[in-house]
Amino acid sequence: MSTEMEQPTGTRPFAGFEWLLAGRYLRTRRREGFVSVIAGFSFLGILLGVATLIIVMSVMNGFRKELLEKIVGVNGHIFATPIDRPLDDYEAVAARLRQVPGIKLAIPLVEGQALASSQYANSGVLVRGISEGDLKSIPFIGNNIKRGTLDGFDAAAGVAIGSRLAAALSLTAGDTITLVSPKGASTPFGTAPRIKAYPIQAVFEIGMTEFDASFVFMPLAESQAYFNRDGDVNVIEVFIDNPDRTQVVRDAIEADAPRPLVLSDWRQRNRTFFNALEVERNVMFIILTLIVLVAALNIVSGLIMLVKDKTEDIAIMRTMGASRGTVLRVFLITGAAIGVFGTLAGLGLGVLFANNIKSIMATLNWITGANLWDPTVRFLSDIPSVIDWREVASVVGMALVLSLLATLYPAWKAARLDPVQALRMG
Repeated sequence: MSTEMEQPTGTRPFAGFEWLLAGRYLRTRRREGFVSVIAGFSFLGILLGVATLIIVMSVMNGFRKELLEKIVGVNGHIFATPIDRPLDDYEAVAARLRQVPGIKLAIPLVEGQALASSQYANSGVLVRGISEGDLKSIPFIGNNIKRGTLDGFDAAAGVAIGSRLAAALSLTAGDTITLVSPKGASTPFGTAPRIKAYPIQAVFEIGMTEFDASFVFMPLAESQAYFNRDGDVNVIEVFIDNPDRTQVVRDAIEADAPRPLVLSDWRQRNRTFFNALEVERNVMFIILTLIVLVAALNIVSGLIMLVKDKTEDIAIMRTMGASRGTVLRVFLITGAAIGVFGTLAGLGLGVLFANNIKSIMATLNWITGANLWDPTVRFLSDIPSVIDWREVASVVGMALVLSLLATLYPAWKAARLDPVQALRMG
């Protein structure tokens, strides 16, 4: 008798009635209401897990992209400093560097620290001496002038300051800012601080709090006089076309340098910072993956309870000629449907949220009446988001695989039920 019951019905795998039966098991009935509640929570868990993963990874990608673009876009990719003597031939060296393939800018700079003050407040700043043409060629500066102008920057002997520094000192374009440097003129009594007032010719806004609150740009000739540089510069900053080819360009500079130079690049200067971002990103991925894993485990518990509740139905199907494979596929479809629909819903929610995160943040700020994204403590003026579709595909694939694996054991358990014992249990 058992041999006859083992014979397949001859229908193809995943036939229409298997999908129909799986759909009925997913519907809420009064007697199996608790099972449906577990299935609903499993669906929500996978939905929220996938959506959260996509949103968080997109925001962290946006952070890395924005920080990399702005840190490197303002500070350059490669830094050339002198070894044996001051960099007084900086114009010839910069012209030679601009001829190296892959280099788009080579900018001589004088750098020094100073105290910026007004009648209202004061703040420590980094003063950078640069020519007008070079300053305009830096996109994050030349294209982000909020007040004033850079035209006539060299001749006017004024300065350009960041928007947050201007706000902190209650100054704007046309006002006067006083710079105090500890390295001033030498006197018989020691070195006297140098104090000089400069008109503010332009106010820029990079969008990165640290830069907007601390950078002051000064004409190159004026900075050489202010910092006692005898016709030389501290460093030549090199901007290249592709940051990923930094080592290639660096090797070319070393092979073709007109004089001995010490070279460093953005990777060395920001290694700790970007390594910390990468570690945080990986840890967040692992932690949020646990949400999907817990939701998948809920599928296991829900299906086991469903199999126990449907023991009598399984026995009837088997006695009517349904094979073990048919039973297995019915419960496989039942569990996988929760994972598939939950994953797809999470994909849609996550992509929608990530693409509109700035609008959502603005709405939340309006509802709460507070600034939930304070740029003074988060480096960037806006919350960034960049969707990496390869990461999205890996998140979706992981959720689908976990959901499918979660259905295997309960479906196998249902297929292994003996119809005679199942009828006795029912």
